[in-house]
Amino acid sequence: MSKLALVTGATSGIGKAFAERLAADGHDLVVVGRRQDRLDEFAAAHTDVEVRAVAADLSTDDGIDTVAEIAAAEPLDLLVNNAGVAHYMPLADLPAAKARELVKVKVLAPTMLARAAVAGMRERGRGTIVNVAGMIAFSGPAPHSQMPRRAVYAGSLAHLVTLSQTLSAELEGTGVRVQVVCPGVVATEFHERQGLDLSAVPRMSAADVVTASLRGLALGEVVCAPGVEDTSLLDAVFRADLAAFAGQRTELAGRYRSGQLS
Repeated sequence: MSKLALVTGATSGIGKAFAERLAADGHDLVVVGRRQDRLDEFAAAHTDVEVRAVAADLSTDDGIDTVAEIAAAEPLDLLVNNAGVAHYMPLADLPAAKARELVKVKVLAPTMLARAAVAGMRERGRGTIVNVAGMIAFSGPAPHSQMPRRAVYAGSLAHLVTLSQTLSAELEGTGVRVQVVCPGVVATEFHERQGLDLSAVPRMSAADVVTASLRGLALGEVVCAPGVEDTSLLDAVFRADLAAFAGQRTELAGRYRSGQLS
């Protein structure tokens, strides 16, 4: 019996690379995207497996609900939450409609799709959820001079990292795995849609991101960073997070009790 995978944002970039790799590995697919023509082209080019094309806009409640119903009803072996938008700009400059779109696509949609899929996966005792984030999730402490501000975008990716880590812990022992993959700059249409020319910037291929994710699952990685050679750097971040969490007390910290503010 073929395995079944659902991939969002499957019409280009990392999502398409995931869909192509999974089809080559014999997975039947539910491919989700906004453009019906591209979904149909993908299905026509992959006749060796069963491909169900679902046109849905994950920035809308109807689009999220449509795909969530499929994720809940179908016996998914793999859910890849990849769909994304960028909207790189400071919060004060970000139009409300774009802020809402970004949060729905990168926070609400993956949360609701994972919720829809996880119950069935847990009952079957197997399944994998992959959330596609990015290394910008770790960029919060960077000074203004180091990189352009994009608070909502960075915050949405950080949500995916914490969601994935916490969900992985919740599902320990159930046979269901969770991973968040955090690439750096990738050679896709993603930045071109924002009017950004990164042709002169070294970029990883979408296919390499998929290779890292699948290999990372085999290695048991919950956080997969395809371009980070020294994984002790990630380990240090996570140890510091837990140390800060464990370092809290019920008493007010001394720096807030002593001295007077001028």
